[in-house]
Amino acid sequence: MITISILGISLFSGNIPEATRIVLDVINMEKQGKKNRLITATNAHGLVISKHNRHFKEILNESYLNLPDGMPTVWLGKLKGKMKIERCYGPDFFTTVIKKTSEFDIKHFLCGGKNGIAEKLKEFCQSELNNNNIVGTYAPPFVEMNDVEIKMLASKINEVNTDILWLGLSCPKQEFLAHQLKKLIRVHFIITVGAAFDFHTGNVKQAPKWIQNIGMEWLFRLFVEPKRLWKRYFKVVPLFIYFNFLEFLRNHFITKSKYGSKVKNFFL
Repeated sequence: MITISILGISLFSGNIPEATRIVLDVINMEKQGKKNRLITATNAHGLVISKHNRHFKEILNESYLNLPDGMPTVWLGKLKGKMKIERCYGPDFFTTVIKKTSEFDIKHFLCGGKNGIAEKLKEFCQSELNNNNIVGTYAPPFVEMNDVEIKMLASKINEVNTDILWLGLSCPKQEFLAHQLKKLIRVHFIITVGAAFDFHTGNVKQAPKWIQNIGMEWLFRLFVEPKRLWKRYFKVVPLFIYFNFLEFLRNHFITKSKYGSKVKNFFL
């Protein structure tokens, strides 16, 4: 599997069709056993969090796949020589996998969104994506789930023999929940897709493709949800640039400097 390291996190350097094919191949090979493999849709926000939160970084680095969810990560991947890397946008990956698995006995469980959103997404999968294998839905509480609630959710997931569990929560809440559930459930994949649930149900307006392609989706979402997102983006954007610039200095200047460790220690 081809990957590229960005800010210490290994990101998949392929595209959505390739990632979808990997999912189907693994499920076909694991008919006798399920290994709870984690796939994340990781963007600049997640990468910045990983710089501050060691536990979150460990979760990402232990994941089976971290998909490059944002254009900035794609551009960095290309700059590092992975010219075939493409954006694996969580909402698009969701629709592709749901469509591709519609003809197979692959069961999906949808967990995320406010009350009623997961049920609306199930209807969307049936009517728009022609997939009737959505076997369960769950709207988690806004506050952090306790151990009893997590065990009850795990029982629901196991009872319907889930193959793919989709988590549509905010980052890093969805990855932490995935890590907790991995100890309790039996599925082939846990896939975190962020705002996909809200986008596909029309609960939140999605940026036009041309805005996504120029890497300005964050600004569009900021205008749509300013109260919720302004603190996140005004912190994430400059830190993402800073951390990558520092990484560039370390890789291309500091380690090659004739002053060696003295220059390196100065920057650290």
